[in-house]
Amino acid sequence: MMHRSSHHLLAIALAAAGLLGAVAPALAQTSAAAPATATAEYRLGSGDVLRISVYQNPDLTLETRVSEAGVLSFPLLGTIKIGGLSVTQAEKLIADGLKSGNFVKQPQVTIVVLQVKGNQASVLGQVNRPGRFPIEVADMRLTDLLANAGGVASSGAEIVILSGTRNGQAFRTEIDLPALFAPGGRSQDILVQNGDVLWVDRAPMVYIYGEVQRPGAMRLERGMTLMQSLATGGGLTQRGTEKGIRVHRKGADGKVQILQAAMDESLKDGDVVYVRESLF
Repeated sequence: MMHRSSHHLLAIALAAAGLLGAVAPALAQTSAAAPATATAEYRLGSGDVLRISVYQNPDLTLETRVSEAGVLSFPLLGTIKIGGLSVTQAEKLIADGLKSGNFVKQPQVTIVVLQVKGNQASVLGQVNRPGRFPIEVADMRLTDLLANAGGVASSGAEIVILSGTRNGQAFRTEIDLPALFAPGGRSQDILVQNGDVLWVDRAPMVYIYGEVQRPGAMRLERGMTLMQSLATGGGLTQRGTEKGIRVHRKGADGKVQILQAAMDESLKDGDVVYVRESLF
């Protein structure tokens, strides 16, 4: 029994060793790839409020605001420029200055960002909470900014506009929000940078009047046809006639055209649907 058990344990050990041999390269590959996907650090900006502390040196603790020029005044070091630096870089800059000046032998500097004011983006238009919002992380994306604004209001459009600057040049792009959540849509969820403005326009509208149950303005859903708009308006009254339906549409030249559209034809933003009364 002891002999068979020894062989059994040896087989288990060899199997485990083989498994570890197969897993180890994968673990090594994952570890090697981890730094490449690490989140970029937040960059300090003008107006940010910081708390700077040096370990075992409470007299060097400082709460201050980064100036418009991106600088601050630190005890013993005077004016230092930290605007545009990451928190880690700013900590090292101060530590190096204390060490090279023989003020502290082995300085351990910690910076905590109390308020983010230097890096902000604005959300305007048809959202639930328009305003300016801090960019608290370096990889803040458009959906994060929109979430801070409470999301798109019921009157808002599905296509939004993000404008700002990139590499010193004016930047503007249109983003289809539903497409962000389709397969592969993550690549369109672009990074937000300081000074960006997100504009959410009103949703496209069509207007229906005449012999319908509920005349008035209605939201133009994507791909909405003439028949769907009539259904949304409660359908025709007893006096209404399909033959008397006309669509008034403004052309590129600003002139209004009167069309006798088919029931399955898609409507456009600003279309006015008129249902005439039957003569018989």
